[in-house]
Amino acid sequence: MSINADLLDIICCPATRLPLKVMPAEQVQTLNRRIEEGTLVGRDGEKLTEPLTEALVTRDGKLAYPVRDGIPVLLEDSGIVLSQLEDAG
Repeated sequence: MSINADLLDIICCPATRLPLKVMPAEQVQTLNRRIEEGTLVGRDGEKLTEPLTEALVTRDGKLAYPVRDGIPVLLEDSGIVLSQLEDAG
């Protein structure tokens, strides 16, 4: 992961203000499968089409944010509600 540990200490989720941690690679792969299937949407309601190489997740595991070119995209609308993964079964 290219995210600096010091950065993780100061950034937070823009929606909930919860701390963020690096998303495990297997969970990123799960998100990418859903993106490939065309069934994953962002908080803005738009389908995600670009695979993730990295992501951050809130400490409660409810929201994720993409990391593009080593830069966390911490815009509220870019968040991914992870309960979508449960809805798929």
